[in-house]
Amino acid sequence: MGGRLTKNFFEKPTLWVAGNLLGKVLIRNWRGKEIKAIITEAEAYCGFDDKASHASRGITPRNKIMFGGAGRAYVYLIYGMHHCLNIVTERENYPSAVLIRGVKLLGGATAELNGPGKLTKALHIDKSLNGEDITISQKLWIEDSNNHYGIRKAVVKKGPRIGVDYAGKWAKKPWRFYLSEKKF
Repeated sequence: MGGRLTKNFFEKPTLWVAGNLLGKVLIRNWRGKEIKAIITEAEAYCGFDDKASHASRGITPRNKIMFGGAGRAYVYLIYGMHHCLNIVTERENYPSAVLIRGVKLLGGATAELNGPGKLTKALHIDKSLNGEDITISQKLWIEDSNNHYGIRKAVVKKGPRIGVDYAGKWAKKPWRFYLSEKKF
């Protein structure tokens, strides 16, 4: 496998980061054990104008991580029970992030985890990781798979983001990226 993704990767445009995270390996070091999963689905949230983004109404205690440097984990709770993992992208004070929506676990317990709540539960990701710099963290990081798992750009699909109907025209933007079927 390739090395850890650097800050330079996450400083690129959010749509590029979202599409290029597919096939990368999300790694959680939990209680001394590495849990690895291929990223299979991600959504881009791009700046102040994006009405589906938490940042569209300005900075708050909840979303302040989005305004910091690229490569930080933005973890929050939805519905009072499910955590969501986002990775902050682009430049400081331009609040953009990529939500990790789906993964495929590697190793003994292989499973397809579609939905941000399922994946954070399986990887033991919670608000204690909010703000974690994943480019240097020993708890959570992403590595390049160097196409070790046979993922090709041809199987990357795009569509509208999920669960953001309230965002008007922004809900229809094809900013969800996912690997089609079981092609990896």
